[in-house]
Amino acid sequence: MQQINEDIKSGQFKQMYLLYGEEAYLRRQYRDKLKEALNGGTAMGSGVENSMEFSMNSHYFEGKEQNIGEIIDLAETLPFFAERRVMILENTGLFKAGGEKLAEYLAAPAPTVYFVFVESEVDKRSRLFKQVQKEGRAAEFTTQDERTLKRWIGGILKKDGKQITESCAEYFLDKVGTDMGNIRLELEKLICFCMDRNVVEKEDVDFVCTTRISSHIFDMVAAIGDRQSKKALTLYYELLALKEPPMRILFLIARQCNTLLQVKQLKKKGFDNKTVGTRIGLPGFVAGKYAAQAAKFKEKDLKRAVEKCVEAEEAVKTGKLNDTLSVELLIMSVL
Repeated sequence: MQQINEDIKSGQFKQMYLLYGEEAYLRRQYRDKLKEALNGGTAMGSGVENSMEFSMNSHYFEGKEQNIGEIIDLAETLPFFAERRVMILENTGLFKAGGEKLAEYLAAPAPTVYFVFVESEVDKRSRLFKQVQKEGRAAEFTTQDERTLKRWIGGILKKDGKQITESCAEYFLDKVGTDMGNIRLELEKLICFCMDRNVVEKEDVDFVCTTRISSHIFDMVAAIGDRQSKKALTLYYELLALKEPPMRILFLIARQCNTLLQVKQLKKKGFDNKTVGTRIGLPGFVAGKYAAQAAKFKEKDLKRAVEKCVEAEEAVKTGKLNDTLSVELLIMSVL
């Protein structure tokens, strides 16, 4: 990210950039920054589709099954009264399969064409990834750590003359999750709700912020670990009231139990939370919360819970039980 910011500041650009990783908010932010900078800072509108200039010297391709030949032909076309032709390719899947022809072209592209690739997942072994990494910049946008998110939250609130305590910020993150796009939306709701008050309180978070589904599942499994059957079932019924399909709830319970099992096994081997998080794809501070929850279960109980989830799914698929009852019985059976 720092290198991209330096390129934008200096105006000395690489001919190809790859923005990838699970943090969609940051990918979009840097996509738009690059688009505007490569267009000489004259792009209009906040999104890639909103620029009037986009039809002349900037081109946006989204989705799989792109015609690579047409993209290359367009890349070879001189820009119209401009220094550069900008090509933005998003969620094409070319960095996992099918990018060989484009990688070959990028070995010697037209001097006026600049590519910005935006992908959630890539294969770092692919020829296209290696080519962009060699000749351009490949920036990975991962889930930000707790400290960074708290600082970001505080900065957004400060611009509107508001403050939040560290404990309240932690509570807010527990409720809404670590996705920066979702955090931004929930902060806007908080700012509007607090109006003239300059301090955001826990009660404000409870009143206006939407609890992410995974938090419900986390709390449900925590209730199971604490042998609180009534609370676990209440959380399940709340999810049903929110129109969550029982089979999706079942999937999330199974994923939660499987994650807890992995965390418990890794902690047993002596790994710290940061290493555990890296191994299973969780931020370190989130891995710490999973470790605390996993400590409430025996390893054999978590294995049994995963097996029970498989059995519950099979019972629904074979028509032995309806989906709502199957998940309810699952919750009761692992207590």
